[in-house]
Amino acid sequence: MMISHETSNVVLMDNASLDFGKGAGVFDINLTLPGGAIMGVIGPSGCGKTTMIRLINGIYGPTSGEVRVFDKNPLKFTGEDKLRLGYIPQHFILYPNLSVEENLHFIGGIYGMKPGERSAKIKPLLEFVELSDAHKRLARKLSGGMQRRLMLAGALLHTPDLLIADEPTAGIDPILRTRIWENFRALRDEGKSLLVTTQYVGEAAYCDLVVVMRNGRIVTIDTPRGLQRQAMGGDVIHFQVQRDRLVACARFLEDLPQVTKLERTPGEVDGLHVFVDDAGKELPNLLSLLKEKQDIVPQNAEPYVPSFDEVFVRIIQASEQKQLVEVAQ
Repeated sequence: MMISHETSNVVLMDNASLDFGKGAGVFDINLTLPGGAIMGVIGPSGCGKTTMIRLINGIYGPTSGEVRVFDKNPLKFTGEDKLRLGYIPQHFILYPNLSVEENLHFIGGIYGMKPGERSAKIKPLLEFVELSDAHKRLARKLSGGMQRRLMLAGALLHTPDLLIADEPTAGIDPILRTRIWENFRALRDEGKSLLVTTQYVGEAAYCDLVVVMRNGRIVTIDTPRGLQRQAMGGDVIHFQVQRDRLVACARFLEDLPQVTKLERTPGEVDGLHVFVDDAGKELPNLLSLLKEKQDIVPQNAEPYVPSFDEVFVRIIQASEQKQLVEVAQ
């Protein structure tokens, strides 16, 4: 998705900190969520994702810095301002002894929606989250995934402009996680803005922008593709070469100016990862040079796309190494 520079920003955090003392809290948070985009927040458990969410929805105020949502301080939101927000907390908070439909009517009543208005919205929402067949079922008899989707429906009942979801897919099987992200992307395509924390690093691929957090601080913010390039230092080409030519191939490639780094492929006896600035441009050039100069024709040669687990580990490790260097200086 291309994010227009003309789109107004929904969330702005400017050096925002919430210091609980003894190193707990979030510190120097700077981020901007454009309108009509999904921003994912990933990081280890306890890194500050939920605390940052609570600053944005006005549960907490910053001890320093500034938080703006719809260009207003969320601590000073009016009732009308709050209606522009939808929030899905980590844990199920609806009424277990009410049915799916009754829960949604209750939520609609809290938002001041009239019975007819609620009924008109509930049916299409249940279809959207695929709970139509369970509309009479008690909430306590729903599976964890269905409860998550019920909370999503509740958060969308009043048609908010910004949906904040705190680990909405935690503990849910991969198929249901994919379904929830399909819902999120559909909302994004309707022009809604979403801020979603997740413990599943691979879900970064579904986002337009990704925030990586560690120890209460933001390590980096980038697009999914940008994160991959950032973690790997550019693009990577995966070569598989006959074992008796592997050393010669590696020595030749690592001396080329367009190759920034070379690594053995983990788990392969004949694999090389070759780091370059632009894999699409350099792959045919490297194949031509290998054939012409070394008479080597790789058995396999293709751009390597790292998993987001690998990307996350590399980014966190680089952050830790940077911190060690700063401490040593």
